[in-house]
Amino acid sequence: MQAGEVVAIFIGPEFSGPVTPVDSVKAVAGKGLEGDRYYRPDEAPDSHPDEEVTLIESEAIAAAQAETDVVFGPEDTRRNIVTRGVRLDDLVGQSLSVGEVVVEAIELNPACAYLVKITGKPFLKQLVHRGGIRGRIVSTGTIRRGDTIRTNLQ
Repeated sequence: MQAGEVVAIFIGPEFSGPVTPVDSVKAVAGKGLEGDRYYRPDEAPDSHPDEEVTLIESEAIAAAQAETDVVFGPEDTRRNIVTRGVRLDDLVGQSLSVGEVVVEAIELNPACAYLVKITGKPFLKQLVHRGGIRGRIVSTGTIRRGDTIRTNLQ
């Protein structure tokens, strides 16, 4: 079992707009994070479970920052949850608890050229294999900065 921590939370209401740090966010099973661009308040037929929440390791961001002169921060990765102390890539296909919320890690979330286009910061190469994961929200609850992340749920 791994244990980690939520170190930052970001949401953004517009697809190409900036993301904003928040201290907490309501995660709604099958819908996403309230206030975020991928939140689906209704059971829309075009909703995708892999868009409900994204997570990235603070350690991966720090490693990427160390490899470039480009100044960028966690908000530039446009991921919702920044973690510390848990290896996210190893969790694909498993469930984890993020505070009181259970998330199923669906797939890796590689950085892409769209991220560079939106931020205007050329740090794509540094984030290769460090983009974090996409998850499906299994149980509704609130995720807070400082929450414990637990893996290997049975």
